[in-house]
Amino acid sequence: MNCRVVVEAAVPVYDVETADEAVRIAISKTGEMLNPDLNYVEINMGERSCPHCGEEFEPAFIAADESLVALELEMTVFNVEREEHAARIARKEIGQRLENIPLEVLEIEQLEAEDEDDEADESESDAGEASDAGDETDRAPEESAEDAGEDVLPEFEEIIDE
Repeated sequence: MNCRVVVEAAVPVYDVETADEAVRIAISKTGEMLNPDLNYVEINMGERSCPHCGEEFEPAFIAADESLVALELEMTVFNVEREEHAARIARKEIGQRLENIPLEVLEIEQLEAEDEDDEADESESDAGEASDAGDETDRAPEESAEDAGEDVLPEFEEIIDE
């Protein structure tokens, strides 16, 4: 089972004057901490609202030129047994890179089985292409040497053409 997990992060930002500036800096700071290891995590502005009246607030709270910004970090976790397992994996992976930043799981969505089948088909075709890349005897008859040469280094194209 594959799951999409959304985690809320409270990112501190210093020396800011506006909420927009705080959000931009928080997204940039979070992106630097996650990349390149977790470049597949999507970073979005979080949503804050009053628990009593439901009124929407900006994602950044500013006091004394310091801000706490609510960001939503979204990632897909593959091959998990339960939704709780997906949540633990997402929190661990993101939490390891975002030290001293509190995280809370907001949403876990189980992805449809079609997505799993498509990914399985893609991974099988990728594995098949990788194993066929160096062995011309396994290629289909309709595939010419020119087609095979697309992934070949320039100095070896002459050998294939002969």
